[in-house]
This record gives sequence, C-alpha cells and structure tokens, in this order.
Amino acid sequence: MQLPLEHPVFKTLSEIAEEEGVEAYVIGGYVRDLLLHRPSKDIDVVVHGSGIALAEKAAERLGGLHVSVFKNFGTAMFRYKGMEVEFVGARRESYRADSRKPIVEEGSIDDDQKRRDFTINALAISLNRADYGELIDPFGGVEHLEQRIIRTPLEPGITFSDDPLRMMRAVRFASQLNFRIEENTLRALSEFAFRLPIISMERIMDEFNKIMLSPEPSKGISLLEETGLLKQFFPELVALKGVEHVNGVGHKDNFYHTLAVVDGVALYSEDLWLRWAALLHDIGKTVTKKFSPAQGWTFYGHNHTGERMVPKIFARLKLPQNEKMKYVQKLVNLHMRPIVLSEEIVTDSAVRRLLFDAGDDIDDLMTLAEADITSKNEEKVKRFLENFKIVRRKLKEVEEKDSIRNFQPPISGEEIIATFNLPPCRAIGDIKNAIKEAILDGVIGNNYEEAREYMFRVAKDIIP
Repeated sequence: MQLPLEHPVFKTLSEIAEEEGVEAYVIGGYVRDLLLHRPSKDIDVVVHGSGIALAEKAAERLGGLHVSVFKNFGTAMFRYKGMEVEFVGARRESYRADSRKPIVEEGSIDDDQKRRDFTINALAISLNRADYGELIDPFGGVEHLEQRIIRTPLEPGITFSDDPLRMMRAVRFASQLNFRIEENTLRALSEFAFRLPIISMERIMDEFNKIMLSPEPSKGISLLEETGLLKQFFPELVALKGVEHVNGVGHKDNFYHTLAVVDGVALYSEDLWLRWAALLHDIGKTVTKKFSPAQGWTFYGHNHTGERMVPKIFARLKLPQNEKMKYVQKLVNLHMRPIVLSEEIVTDSAVRRLLFDAGDDIDDLMTLAEADITSKNEEKVKRFLENFKIVRRKLKEVEEKDSIRNFQPPISGEEIIATFNLPPCRAIGDIKNAIKEAILDGVIGNNYEEAREYMFRVAKDIIP
C-alpha cells in the first residue's frame, strides 16, 4: 500500500537518507493518524544507524533549525512547519524485572516494530527512494484500525512486562479512539497490573490525564478499575465503588455516579481541572458515610472532607500544588451549593453569597452541579434542570445589579483605623465583616456611600 507523505520534511529526509546510504522510516502515531484521517502534531522517524546524525543534517539543510539532542536516549528533535520531528536509531529494548530503565541495543526496522506497544502504532512508511511511501505492516495494524481493536504486536505479557506503562497506554488509546481492547490483551492488563508501580507517578499521570481528556472519560476509567490498574495508583477512587445495604436500604454506587458526572462535565468542557473537580467531587463520601434508621444513608460534610483530601491526593499523584489544585478544592467544597439553591426559593441574598464564594469560577461550578444530577428518575432530573435555569437567571440579574463577583468591601481596614483612630485590634475586622455581610444580605448596596454610612452605624456596637 502506498501512502501520501505531504509534509515537506519527508522529501528532504528521503534525499539525505539516500545520500548517506541509510534507511529511514516514518513510524508510529503519525502513520496511525494518517490512516484514521486525524490531525497529528508529531512525526517519529526511525533510522538504521544514527538518528541524531540524520536530524542534524536535515536541520542544516532546512535552514539551520535548532536541534535538541538527547544523547543518553540516542534521540534528537526539531520543529519544522508546525510539526515536532523526532529521530531515533532503530533498536531493540527490554526491561529488567525490577527496573523501569530499558536495556537498549541497535536493531533493524523489524526489531523496532516489534518493540512498539500496539499493532496500530507499529505501522511504518518507507522514506527510502526505492519504495518511498510504501506501508510496512507486519502485525496487521491496518486491519486492527478497521476493526477498532487495541492489540500488542507480540504476546501481551512480553509487551507489558517489558514496559508496564503500555498498560495505561492501552486504556488511553481505547478511551481516546473509542476502540476495544482485544481479549488476550485485556486479560494481560489484569495479570500484569501489579507491575505498574515500577513506573514513575509522573508518567502514569500523563497517561491518566489523557484519559481524562478523552471524549468519554468513563470508558477509560472503568477499564482501569476492571483490570485492577486503578487501585495501583488511585485507591481513594476505587473505594467509592460498591453499594452497602443495612435493613434492606442501600445507597447509590458513588464510583459509577462519579464517572457519570465526569462524562456530564466532558459534554460541555474540555478543561482538565474541571474534569478533575468532577472526579473528586464526592471523594469524601467513603469517609463520611453513615447509616441511621431514621434517615437512611447520609454523607454529611462530604464536600468539606473532600476539600481537605484534595491536597494529599494531588501530592501523591504528583499533580500541581498550585492554583490548579486550589481551583479543584474550591469546586469540591462548593459543588452542593447550587443544588441546595435549586431546591429552595432562590433569594437574592443566597445568590450573592454564591457569587461571592465562587467568584470567576461560578460558571464552572454551575456546569459541575448540573452534571451532578444523575438520578434515574427523569421527572426529578427535569425538575432540577429547570430550577437550575432559574438559578442561572438570578445569578445574571444579581451580578448585573450588585457586581458581587470577586468584590472587595468598599471600606478598607486602613480607612476604618483612620476614621476611628484605632490601634490594630479585632474591631477592625469585625467592622469590615459586618459591612461585607450587609452587602451580601442586601441590607446596603455594594457602593462606597452606603458602606461608609453603615460603618458608622455598626461601629457604635463594636468599638468599646
């Protein structure tokens, strides 16, 4: 099969390979995506010989491009016309049982294709003059693309034992491409799941986040749980699974509810951290779960407990300990507030407080809260979503009228000190807080004049 190679880098690589008497091939994801008619940003080139030497010669001929060289790995990379082009010498590699570092030796294109993770990623296209554009498919990768199957080129036990991260990649490709994992390959995921912890958490999270960003994240996360991979790195999430019964009363399965919420958020947002907030919104339920004969199952305070769990989970999973984490914490803490509002009469005061607490994240919070309605009772879902429309309308009205989002009280602590000639003391904070509460309750408007007048009013009762 001949395939079109339209990017201008290919002709240059072919010419240099011919001049130098080496063989070169495009391999992996670029070829797969070409056959799937998907856009690609990366080109991987494998060379019989030195990939670094070919990269440097090509970069010079293409106008003196900057080449990043990684001698320890025998790879080089440059960017050209919107593509990241990476070069490596053809090789065979294997892993010791207790190590994540491969033993690497020079090899042929055949060896290189055998060491690839899946048949759909072992496809190669020749850049050599004699058979330029010819597809090399020793493992039936084209057929597996057509059948939408993830399968390893060798016995799955060999492939996964050599590099356990490939198990995460199998799930990631199944989730991203909506493919199924072939039976033997799927069985091997369970059999070799115990090997995953030799891989660094950073690499595991890189794959997991790609699963989280797939069109339907629940597909991949369910596969991780079913194969035992998820419990290797995310036991808190696995702990949500299952339904407990007491006196014939059960609660919903919070694991599958969580997956439904993540999928619900994914319908409206591609933001990774909003999806993480959805994944962790009920993480505190395993800790707070209680049964009482009068009320049945309760999860009181699970939002606050979940908020406190987020930093520990992020630290262990090597996720960012910055504003991204704080954003997830905030949404986990607040995720029930819009639901409570939608169940009650929506007062301006309650809406002001929600706007104040959520700030610029109010729209994301509403998206999460709406996705959190996963009842099988269609009438209940319809009623909640109708009520959410009222909440959204109220949010807009109050925001336009009162400018509450991210507001700072119009009276500063410095002005309170100067007005009443106060030393640093508790009364200053009490006066500021009283002004803030009055604005949120609608007692006064969010403006300087009313706030200053109110300051004098409350100061009489606060200042000794």
